[in-house]
Amino acid sequence: MAKKGMKIAESKGRLGVLMPGMGAVATTFIAGVEAIRRQLALPIGSLTQMGTIRLGKRTEARRPRVRDFVPLAGLENLEFGGWDLFHDDAYEAAVKAGVLEARHLDPIQDFLKGIKPMPAVFEQRFVKNLKGENIKRGAYAALKSRVPYANGAPNLTVDTPALLELAGKLRVPVCGKDFKTGQTLLKTIIAPGLKARQLGLHGWFSTNILGNRDGEVLDDPESFRTKEESKLSVLEYILQPELYPELYKNFYHKVRINYYPPRGDNKEGWDNLDIFGWLGYPMQIKIDFLCRDSILAAPIVLDLVLFLDLAQRAPEMARRGIQEWLSFYFKSPMHAPGLYPEHDLFIQLMKLKNTLRHLRGEEMITHLGLEYYD
Repeated sequence: MAKKGMKIAESKGRLGVLMPGMGAVATTFIAGVEAIRRQLALPIGSLTQMGTIRLGKRTEARRPRVRDFVPLAGLENLEFGGWDLFHDDAYEAAVKAGVLEARHLDPIQDFLKGIKPMPAVFEQRFVKNLKGENIKRGAYAALKSRVPYANGAPNLTVDTPALLELAGKLRVPVCGKDFKTGQTLLKTIIAPGLKARQLGLHGWFSTNILGNRDGEVLDDPESFRTKEESKLSVLEYILQPELYPELYKNFYHKVRINYYPPRGDNKEGWDNLDIFGWLGYPMQIKIDFLCRDSILAAPIVLDLVLFLDLAQRAPEMARRGIQEWLSFYFKSPMHAPGLYPEHDLFIQLMKLKNTLRHLRGEEMITHLGLEYYD
């Protein structure tokens, strides 16, 4: 039974988007939004812009666009800014990142040149492979200013008890951690399939080559440690070896990232899976994913900006602090104490869409469907 939807304040005025870092992901996002606003490109990969949501029974054929179903801010109202260790404006940074071609950057060059980074907070011992030049002496400031915060990196930032308590107290939506883009995205697609068909796993070996600034930072073993943890945890939670010991107990999982400058932002993820099926007979799956890291991350940034703003305008959502319904976008989803994180991409998507239905007072979709056969 549908019920009255949650109160959501109207989206008014401009929506500021501030990014800690004006590198490949940020400039690809900013340039992409401006190109889309000028109708020079499509927002491919963005659930908020291109996705639909089913409402009611399948026979009702109600499938509006997400952006038409919930009152999201319009792209025309987005304003951009951020901090970076380097002085380059958004155009210079985008050219150096090498993600977007001149055919996309040149028509919006004047717009990008107008976006200059503010000095960034920087501590050399935590980022050993970068040398900052545009520095001032994070997340705490965002919460105190009542600004929603999304953490696209594997570090903790707001994911500490004190800051989460502050987020709840001040009614500031937060989410994270670590954008789910290349190799881990595929793991959260494939692993649920193996588990659903009750196929066993002996081992999953993953290696990456990456040449952008992320790759340079992660070339330091200490910086890689938090990234490795977020990548490794996904399979344990999806496969649940404690429930299926015959299939997944003691499976071997190895993840490596190698800095390879010639590849730039065009990351390559290679996976070898040793699986087994009926009567224990072995099989293999091999994947070679030649992806573009920032091309996959940019639409995630856009969706999170719009969804966090939506949550901020819905008091019942904002008061909860952690927005677990946005786990769909992260490798290490933030969650309430005492819960385990949900990593299965398909469960995450159902949770996200059911949250939107709940916001608007629509019935939850369970896919039971028995009523069609009465």
